[in-house]
Amino acid sequence: MEAIRYNDMDFSLEKEGDRWNLTFKLANGSSAVAGTGLFGGLTEGEARTRALALIKTIFPVGVRSVGPDVMHPNMIGDLKIVGPDVAHPNFVYWNKDSVSSPRDL
Repeated sequence: MEAIRYNDMDFSLEKEGDRWNLTFKLANGSSAVAGTGLFGGLTEGEARTRALALIKTIFPVGVRSVGPDVMHPNMIGDLKIVGPDVAHPNFVYWNKDSVSSPRDL
Protein backbone atom coordinates (compact mmCIF):
# COMPACT_ATOMS: atom_id res chain seq x y z
CA MET A 1 0.00 0.00 0.00
CA GLU A 2 1.31 3.41 -1.01
CA ALA A 3 0.06 6.35 1.11
CA ILE A 4 -0.47 9.73 -0.56
CA ARG A 5 -1.46 12.92 1.30
CA TYR A 6 -2.85 15.80 -0.76
CA ASN A 7 -4.98 18.79 0.21
CA ASP A 8 -5.38 17.50 3.77
CA MET A 9 -6.84 14.21 2.47
CA ASP A 10 -5.31 10.76 2.86
CA PHE A 11 -5.27 8.48 -0.18
CA SER A 12 -3.97 4.95 -0.57
CA LEU A 13 -2.81 3.23 -3.73
CA GLU A 14 -3.03 -0.56 -3.55
CA LYS A 15 -1.94 -3.09 -6.14
CA GLU A 16 -4.44 -5.73 -7.23
CA GLY A 17 -2.98 -8.08 -9.83
CA ASP A 18 -1.23 -5.88 -12.41
CA ARG A 19 -3.53 -2.88 -11.76
CA TRP A 20 -3.94 -0.32 -8.99
CA ASN A 21 -6.87 0.80 -6.83
CA LEU A 22 -7.05 4.34 -5.44
CA THR A 23 -9.07 5.00 -2.27
CA PHE A 24 -9.33 7.92 0.13
CA LYS A 25 -10.33 8.33 3.75
CA LEU A 26 -13.39 10.47 4.49
CA ALA A 27 -13.65 12.83 7.45
CA ASN A 28 -15.87 10.35 9.37
CA GLY A 29 -13.17 7.66 9.15
CA SER A 30 -14.78 5.58 6.41
CA SER A 31 -13.15 5.18 3.01
CA ALA A 32 -14.32 5.70 -0.56
CA VAL A 33 -13.02 4.45 -3.91
CA ALA A 34 -11.61 7.13 -6.21
CA GLY A 35 -10.65 4.65 -8.94
CA THR A 36 -10.18 0.93 -9.47
CA GLY A 37 -8.31 -1.10 -12.08
CA LEU A 38 -6.05 1.85 -12.90
CA PHE A 39 -2.57 2.07 -14.46
CA GLY A 40 -2.24 -1.51 -15.71
CA GLY A 41 1.30 -2.87 -15.79
CA LEU A 42 2.96 0.20 -14.25
CA THR A 43 5.57 0.06 -11.51
CA GLU A 44 4.84 1.45 -8.05
CA GLY A 45 6.67 4.71 -8.76
CA GLU A 46 4.95 5.27 -12.10
CA ALA A 47 1.54 4.41 -10.61
CA ARG A 48 2.13 6.84 -7.72
CA THR A 49 3.02 9.65 -10.14
CA ARG A 50 -0.09 9.00 -12.26
CA ALA A 51 -2.27 8.64 -9.14
CA LEU A 52 -1.10 12.01 -7.79
CA ALA A 53 -1.87 13.65 -11.15
CA LEU A 54 -5.34 12.04 -11.11
CA ILE A 55 -5.94 13.19 -7.51
CA LYS A 56 -4.96 16.76 -8.39
CA THR A 57 -7.44 16.67 -11.29
CA ILE A 58 -10.32 15.19 -9.29
CA PHE A 59 -9.71 17.28 -6.14
CA PRO A 60 -8.14 20.55 -7.35
CA VAL A 61 -6.87 23.16 -4.89
CA GLY A 62 -8.36 26.53 -5.71
CA VAL A 63 -11.65 28.30 -6.21
CA ARG A 64 -13.76 27.46 -9.25
CA SER A 65 -16.38 29.99 -10.20
CA VAL A 66 -17.44 28.31 -13.49
CA GLY A 67 -17.18 24.63 -14.44
CA PRO A 68 -14.59 23.06 -16.78
CA ASP A 69 -14.46 23.37 -20.56
CA VAL A 70 -15.62 20.15 -22.26
CA MET A 71 -13.79 21.10 -25.46
CA HIS A 72 -10.45 20.67 -23.65
CA PRO A 73 -10.68 17.60 -21.36
CA ASN A 74 -7.97 16.94 -18.81
CA MET A 75 -5.75 14.03 -19.89
CA ILE A 76 -4.02 11.89 -17.26
CA GLY A 77 -2.04 9.47 -19.41
CA ASP A 78 -4.71 7.48 -21.24
CA LEU A 79 -7.57 8.66 -18.95
CA LYS A 80 -9.76 11.50 -20.26
CA ILE A 81 -11.47 13.55 -17.52
CA VAL A 82 -14.42 15.47 -18.99
CA GLY A 83 -16.45 17.85 -16.86
CA PRO A 84 -20.02 19.06 -17.36
CA ASP A 85 -20.97 21.06 -20.45
CA VAL A 86 -20.56 24.65 -19.25
CA ALA A 87 -18.67 27.81 -20.22
CA HIS A 88 -14.87 28.12 -20.11
CA PRO A 89 -13.36 27.65 -16.64
CA ASN A 90 -12.39 30.51 -14.44
CA PHE A 91 -10.21 28.73 -11.89
CA VAL A 92 -7.87 30.37 -9.41
CA TYR A 93 -4.83 28.27 -8.49
CA TRP A 94 -2.20 28.89 -5.87
CA ASN A 95 1.15 27.25 -5.28
CA LYS A 96 0.39 24.97 -2.38
CA ASP A 97 -1.30 21.60 -1.96
CA SER A 98 -3.48 22.43 1.02
CA VAL A 99 -6.38 24.69 1.90
CA SER A 100 -5.52 24.54 5.62
CA SER A 101 -4.50 27.67 7.49
CA PRO A 102 -0.81 27.74 8.45
CA ARG A 103 -0.07 26.42 11.90
CA ASP A 104 1.61 28.68 14.43
CA LEU A 105 4.80 27.37 15.99
